[in-house]
Amino acid sequence: MVDKDIETRVLAMVTRYSGVYLFRKKKYEEYTPESSIHFDVKLDQEEAEELMEEFFQKFNVKKEGFDISNYYPEVELSWNPFKKQVVDIPEFKVSMLIESAKAGRWLYD
Repeated sequence: MVDKDIETRVLAMVTRYSGVYLFRKKKYEEYTPESSIHFDVKLDQEEAEELMEEFFQKFNVKKEGFDISNYYPEVELSWNPFKKQVVDIPEFKVSMLIESAKAGRWLYD
């Protein structure tokens, strides 16, 4: 029961950070633990940093080992429009927050 409560609270916090469109309609109706913070929730690095700071405080999770730059790698600027730059974006899912909240520490690199 406690695990489900943690999951519900984490999902509510992530949903709040996802923002709203006109007329207070959410970008997405509902997120799941498998939702990607990059592609589903669509948070940029600054928004993700704010989310994670609140997450660590609110759920009393030790943030040792957490580095936002692992999940938002720096992209070099190229003036060549024909050069495609491939950026490997690591997995950053809501389930990672849920599992870390249950463990009381950040579980991922």
